[in-house]
Amino acid sequence: MNLATRLACMSMALLPLLSVAAAFDEGTASPSRLRLTVVYNNLPQVAGLSTGWGFACLVETAHHNVLFDTGGDGQTLLANMHRLGIDPRGIEAVVLSHIHGDHTGGLPEFLARNPRVTVYIPSSFPASFRAQIERAGANVEAVSGPRRLLDGLHSTGEMDDGTEEQALIIDTARGLVIITGCAHPHIVDMAAAARDYLDKDIVLLMGGFHLRGKGESELRTIIAQLKALNVRKVAPSHCTGEFAIGLFREAWDEDFIAGGLGAVIELPAR
Repeated sequence: MNLATRLACMSMALLPLLSVAAAFDEGTASPSRLRLTVVYNNLPQVAGLSTGWGFACLVETAHHNVLFDTGGDGQTLLANMHRLGIDPRGIEAVVLSHIHGDHTGGLPEFLARNPRVTVYIPSSFPASFRAQIERAGANVEAVSGPRRLLDGLHSTGEMDDGTEEQALIIDTARGLVIITGCAHPHIVDMAAAARDYLDKDIVLLMGGFHLRGKGESELRTIIAQLKALNVRKVAPSHCTGEFAIGLFREAWDEDFIAGGLGAVIELPAR
């Protein structure tokens, strides 16, 4: 489905969608080859969509369509995808960041609509979870260490700081795009792990940063650490916390991208 059709499905939200989609437009006329669409989030952004606690993002590259996390509720996930003009049957893989229900809860209903996918899960997921996926008719691959998933798409591998979690890494000509579900193992550590794994700079860090309730001093230290990693743009949402998001907006200024529900972020082709 081309972008024009997608925009037609979202006439209520045309202006905010276009402003976000132009975030990486730096004078190039190249067609987009990476499109990120936030399809589930507790932070509202585009009118006409249903918020819910959790996170999910559709990743569309030149070769693959992948759903990163599935939010907490399948009906909400599928309804948002429908309103955004996204056909679940066009998705070939699902990457789950961690076991918490606000990131995996939408999976059963998604698989009922499209079981012809491979689901990449951290290796710590219980056998019963894997069996449930297989009963739905999907394939399962467990991820332990850093590895390639699909062309241009990688995992940080399962990182552990009390809650095992993997982040998705998208290798682009502009640098690495890193998407985190909640970043329980710490957002700085996950960003650093991704950068070290592929030895490339980070063009965008987005998703849940798990910073709600953190004090200003600690947040400013985290921001300084991410700046030291040369993270070019940020789009924090979900569990990051309103106060923390405000500090990120201040620190990154024009390189801050709103990443709430319905946000569309595009990068040009290689």
